[in-house]
Amino acid sequence: MKKTSILFLSMLIFLTVDAQNDSTKASSTVYTVYVDGYFKSDFAGYKENNKTSFTNSNGSLQLGMVSFKVDKSFSDKFTGTLDLGVGKRAQEFSYNDKGLATAFKQIFISYAFRPNIKLSAGKWATHVGYELLDAYANRNYSMSYGFSYGPFFHTGIKADIALGGKSAMMIGIAQPTDFVSSSSPDKVIIAQFSSASANDQIKGYLNFQGAKGKSQFDLVLNGVLNSQFAINYDGTIATNTGKSWSSNAVYLNYDPNAKVGFTLRSEYFNDINSVVGVGTSIFQNTLSANVHFNKLTIIPEIRFDNAKDKVFFNKNNHLNPYASNFILAVVYKL
Repeated sequence: MKKTSILFLSMLIFLTVDAQNDSTKASSTVYTVYVDGYFKSDFAGYKENNKTSFTNSNGSLQLGMVSFKVDKSFSDKFTGTLDLGVGKRAQEFSYNDKGLATAFKQIFISYAFRPNIKLSAGKWATHVGYELLDAYANRNYSMSYGFSYGPFFHTGIKADIALGGKSAMMIGIAQPTDFVSSSSPDKVIIAQFSSASANDQIKGYLNFQGAKGKSQFDLVLNGVLNSQFAINYDGTIATNTGKSWSSNAVYLNYDPNAKVGFTLRSEYFNDINSVVGVGTSIFQNTLSANVHFNKLTIIPEIRFDNAKDKVFFNKNNHLNPYASNFILAVVYKL
């Protein structure tokens, strides 16, 4: 762990000094600030019915997260990102950290050695999957099973390489998934290949993370049909010592106008081998509306989960295969 920390610190010093010697200056700063909160009503009255991230509550107003992000360009080649968050989402996102460390969602620096090669070092949100930590970046407020049991973030070094045209790749090495530091000698290899059609109406991302005895392959496809309709897909399969779990999710978006949008997420999650502790397969459907009032977005949402086995509670305190809830969320982004 000490060797890894020394190497990481040396990389930061090298990039900082080299950037200060860069005579080409293009300094700029971009701030992103938002806050979100929600009220959830489980139709059976149990917060334990939720088996995905960030919305494990019932019958109470909850703060999701207050977030402050700074993207700083020090020159044409050297940039840095500091992303801070306070609240339930930030705490669950950095669940292996304690105290103040949970507030650091992302902190990394990047240096473009060449126009088509950029090296980054630090902690950053994972490339795996379709959904993101920040509530304003998703159209559904509750999270999928694929997001909840996949990686949240990586800490290490990665290289982003433009391959020409619409294609690019990323490759890197990181600490064990969701750890900033670890004494484990087994590091994680991360990679991504992305491409798009000439008009950007179709985009694809093939994602990977792998370590000793573990691997995850993930495919994200984005399709824009027209100004009102879009369809997205996220399929993932993760293997741990010979056993696997998988998720396949489809997102249908309909935007009748600029003020209102609707998203139906349908996901089939399979953990019958109990790799992540759920121990069954679940088919969930979530219908969300996004109502925009300038910087404020209101998200009413209804969700139904149907499991193969009895893993949810009903009103009589008995287990059954079904769960359903209603969420009213608000997101305010400056």
